[in-house]
Amino acid sequence: MSGKNDEFMVFSGTANLPLAEKVAEYLGQGLNKIDIRHFPDGETFCQVIEGVRGKDVFVIQSCSPEPNEAYMELFIIMDALKRGSARRITAVLPYYGYARQDRKDQPRVPITARLIANLLETAGADRILAMDLHANQIQGFFDIPLDHLKAEPIILDYIREQHWAKPVVVSPDTGGAKTAYGYSRKLKCGLAIVAKQRTGDSTVDAFSVVGDVRDCDVIMIDDMTATGGTLSAAAKMCRENGAKTVHAFVSHFPLTEKGMDRLMHETQLDELVVTDTIPLRSDLDVSKLPFKLTRLSVAPLIGEAIRRTHNDESINDLFNHE
Repeated sequence: MSGKNDEFMVFSGTANLPLAEKVAEYLGQGLNKIDIRHFPDGETFCQVIEGVRGKDVFVIQSCSPEPNEAYMELFIIMDALKRGSARRITAVLPYYGYARQDRKDQPRVPITARLIANLLETAGADRILAMDLHANQIQGFFDIPLDHLKAEPIILDYIREQHWAKPVVVSPDTGGAKTAYGYSRKLKCGLAIVAKQRTGDSTVDAFSVVGDVRDCDVIMIDDMTATGGTLSAAAKMCRENGAKTVHAFVSHFPLTEKGMDRLMHETQLDELVVTDTIPLRSDLDVSKLPFKLTRLSVAPLIGEAIRRTHNDESINDLFNHE
């Protein structure tokens, strides 16, 4: 795509500028100018440099690795745009922080994913573009339109390029079975599920594999990994059941220090494929990982979703191709 489209504008917070720049490049324009600074006491200041009156505006902000700061920055940006008389504000969230706090499963705990939805609307969002939500029910937390983007087309393209001899799609837990089934249908291969028992916030005991993975190239699908517990336990179980190779695919990679240590020393993966919805940790030395780490960019997908949203075209058509 080429040529600057003056009818819509794309701004970015500071959480994942490299991704936002790739999105703007896909759209054939640079990011629109915004001044974001932090006062000595920690408060955030934002000034939109270009006029936005009557414009269709998109704000890209990944809410990791520091979700509190990222969200506050996004709220302030949208408030500035709203007070600048933008016609429509779309919050583009490659990673929706707090998505795992989507239900009340203990006494006296919040549903923070719903709280974030309320805050986004209050701050001025007229529409949401979000990538691979941890739970589909989060879409129901909003009273404004939300388009749920999926990294699936980009991941499928990569898998098909590998031409593995005997692929099988594996869900690392029962909760991801439906997603894994969808991948297996599109790849026309087998399906297996790892049954697990979570024993703590970062520890998982995998105890059985439902399905045949012997002599197979395992394609493990999950929406995110932070501590690496689920992937490591599932990879170990697949190995014990005779898998030839194990390749894990995750959309989001909000890696913690515990997760980095586990991936360095405990995992039995051959390859981990992640997208660039979240920047890699600055202290992660990829050259020392005991497996191949591959990063795929979702910028073309987000860019095309932005273009289609502006032009009132179908977003769903992006995900309907086999």
